Order: sequence, then C-alpha cells, then structure tokens
Amino acid sequence: MSLSAVRHYLTSLGVATTNPLAFAVVGIYGISWWLFGQLDLHGIATLATWFMTLVIQRAEHRDTQAIHAKLDELLHATANARNSLTRVDDAEPEEIETARKQMRQDD
Repeated sequence: MSLSAVRHYLTSLGVATTNPLAFAVVGIYGISWWLFGQLDLHGIATLATWFMTLVIQRAEHRDTQAIHAKLDELLHATANARNSLTRVDDAEPEEIETARKQMRQDD
C-alpha cells in the first residue's frame, strides 16, 4: 500500500468518525462488553473517552465545514479571487500545505 493511499485512508477515517453512526459503533461495542461481563470501571472510562473523542471530532468537523462554506462564499464574491481555491479542502493535508507554500511564493 502506497503512502498516498495510507494518507487518503486516514483522512477518510477521520471524516467517518464525524458520522453519527460512529456513536452507534461505540454503543454496540459497549453493549457487547456488558453482555459478556467484561464492562468494569476501566471499560466505562474507555467508552467515555471514545465517546467524548467522537463528540469533539464532530464539533471540530462542523466548525471546519462552516468556515469552509463562508470562505467559499467570499472567494466566489471576490472578483480577483482564484476559484480553484474553493476545492482545496478536498485535497490531502500535505497537498494543502504545498498549495499554501506556492501561494505565499506567488505574492
């Protein structure tokens, strides 16, 4: 598996954790622990940590999406803006950094 494929997979996994179904997965995992008698204080703490991680990830993703929507609107409203920048959020983080460095050099 190439490094590019791993990066893409990790980005996709991060986006998937913002889906409400991720909460169901943690819930099913917790129920299975409970049914098999393995749910102790350590397990409860682990499930609480996973749950809070998903809550934080979802809030961060929502905020990021809102910021991107606002920036896209500003780019579309500005006559001299490069519309190609509205699609940069679809790229991998390393590609975005490369694009930012290129934009800084162009200025």
